[in-house]
Amino acid sequence: MANELDEVTGPVDQAGRDVNVINKQIPVQIGTGSLLFEIALWTVIPLIGAVALLTDALPRNYSLGLLVLGALPGVVFQFMKVFALANLRKLQQKIQADASQIDNYLEQRVVVLNNVVGLVAKAIDLDKDVMKSVAAYRSGHHADAERNQASQKIDGIFSRINLACEAYPELKAQAVIADAMRQNSYLQKEVTAARTLYNDTVGMWNQDIFAWPTRQIVAARAGYTTRIPFTASAETKAAARSVFF
Repeated sequence: MANELDEVTGPVDQAGRDVNVINKQIPVQIGTGSLLFEIALWTVIPLIGAVALLTDALPRNYSLGLLVLGALPGVVFQFMKVFALANLRKLQQKIQADASQIDNYLEQRVVVLNNVVGLVAKAIDLDKDVMKSVAAYRSGHHADAERNQASQKIDGIFSRINLACEAYPELKAQAVIADAMRQNSYLQKEVTAARTLYNDTVGMWNQDIFAWPTRQIVAARAGYTTRIPFTASAETKAAARSVFF
């Protein structure tokens, strides 16, 4: 049998293809098959025991045993659903904690930014919009949909400060400014690592809620949906295709 995907002789997209994250949450749903599966766990073995008892197909003790213990698979599955719900809730809290960690690093970057802007503003006529932007992001609290946008704007402000330092070389000699820029570089790496951790947890969540039967049934009845991972903004993607040197 030939390879379904053949990188040697298969069709090649010479123009390339951009990859985007779909901004859509998919609800978890179950059909009648899952309902029948749960009913079967409770009823199939007891029904076999009842038939065997009426027809004497099995010894009476065996038939009674099937009747009494036949619901055991259903009971076990109920416990499995309890544990599955607990695990999903635990994973949901981890997603919140990972998102909060991103906010924490963003807030630290704003603190660093606030300090360095004050120093640079005293030395040169810094753009007033920069000061307004710093004030706007000083709180460091953002909703999920706003974290990317906030981080991008903070990156932009630091870029403008870097340009200001290039235009005024004497600013680089200030140890406080140099230290602030080093802190910013460190925090940006931490933001990137925190985003990766967040996306890994979101990916785990999106897989687990569709793990049939236990977790999918629990997730569907709890009304859970998939979560959207962090994505790069359109401006960042466009900048990544630019010529830097």
